[in-house]
Amino acid sequence: MLLTLDIGNTSITIGIYSNDKLLEVKRIPSNIHFSNKKYEQLLFDTVGDIKVTDCIIASVVNGLDKTLFEAVKSIYSVEGLILSTNLDIGIKLKLKDNNEIGADRIANGIAASRLYKLPVIVVDFGTANTFDIVNKEGEFVGGVIAPGINTQLNSLSKCTSKLPNLDATISEKAIGDNTIDAILSGVIRGTACMVEGLISQCENELGEKATIVATGGLSGLISNYMNRKFDYVNPILTLEGLKELYKLNQNQAHLQHQVL
Repeated sequence: MLLTLDIGNTSITIGIYSNDKLLEVKRIPSNIHFSNKKYEQLLFDTVGDIKVTDCIIASVVNGLDKTLFEAVKSIYSVEGLILSTNLDIGIKLKLKDNNEIGADRIANGIAASRLYKLPVIVVDFGTANTFDIVNKEGEFVGGVIAPGINTQLNSLSKCTSKLPNLDATISEKAIGDNTIDAILSGVIRGTACMVEGLISQCENELGEKATIVATGGLSGLISNYMNRKFDYVNPILTLEGLKELYKLNQNQAHLQHQVL
């Protein structure tokens, strides 16, 4: 079994693969303050005593990749791969500093370039809303980073004295005649306008229409307010990218296993 671990700022998404088939998706909290032992227990309680033979980890949280690496090693006696630009990432990065790019964005880029017609724009809805863009030549050329939906909602509550903390939900109307509807309009409909507008601007810079792929839990909510719908919604895109990246680097992983 292959474990793919996508460590985000809010949660860790775990994909369990047998060969190329995704069997299960699990989630555990992402918390830099949890100890190694705490993560060993969480991981074992969530994944169970299955025969894990391989693992690949992508993280946007400093330090948690190493914590989960040690947890997997302790429970399953498997030394996983930690995704970085030092691995064969299967795609050419055309950025000013290739080391700045998040591991999850690399995974999104490789998955999208393998699964969809190029050029492709991946819109990932998470703690941050990100665009990952691969041009028609198959090069990762950059993207967009903006506050995520829940990040916007939480910040309005924390940074003001009277605005309530809300959950992301349907915005009934653009013109809010009360505080809750006004916030939902600004955040939910505002995000939809931002996404749609930036897609158009990115396509102008690419010089052609792109395939638009959405991933992340709130993509379905935002699409309600967009005139141009996503071509594809793939909630496991990052995990699929991690699986592909493991396959590209499995020889290196097997060499590590032999050293254990």
